[in-house]
Amino acid sequence: MENKTRILFVCLGNICRSPAAEGILRSMAQRRGVSDSFTIDSAGTYGGHAGDLPDPRMRRAAAARGYDLTHRARQVREEDFERFDALVVMDDMNYEALHRLAPSRAAAQRIYRMTEFCRRHPDRSYVPDPYYEGHEGFELVLDLLEDGCEGILEHFAAERG
Repeated sequence: MENKTRILFVCLGNICRSPAAEGILRSMAQRRGVSDSFTIDSAGTYGGHAGDLPDPRMRRAAAARGYDLTHRARQVREEDFERFDALVVMDDMNYEALHRLAPSRAAAQRIYRMTEFCRRHPDRSYVPDPYYEGHEGFELVLDLLEDGCEGILEHFAAERG
């Protein structure tokens, strides 16, 4: 059995926040030389964007920070609860949606809020959806995701010993 920490990021459409979090964590893990310790993916609670690349505005904002977002959107599936150690959601709506989808109480215990891992933004309870926002909205989301991904790396590195 492989000894990897398997992380699934979840937002609504899987075209802004969760694929950005996937790209950021993948890049940070690579820079720290721990990418072999992780399996990283993302999905959405809504399937209407399935197969699409991330939103072009998010791809541009992420590229300016050195992140290449190539993920194709997909919808969360029940088997994701078995495939992943942590399902990390961006907001309460998606937190509740995953709880309804969880096949068991044990599976539901693997659902986390992204902001639980943020250290520099302790006042934030969710990562806002930048879809209807301007450029600043995407920058704020990237700030929160970078903070949360650093926290995820620290949390799971400590858990691994």
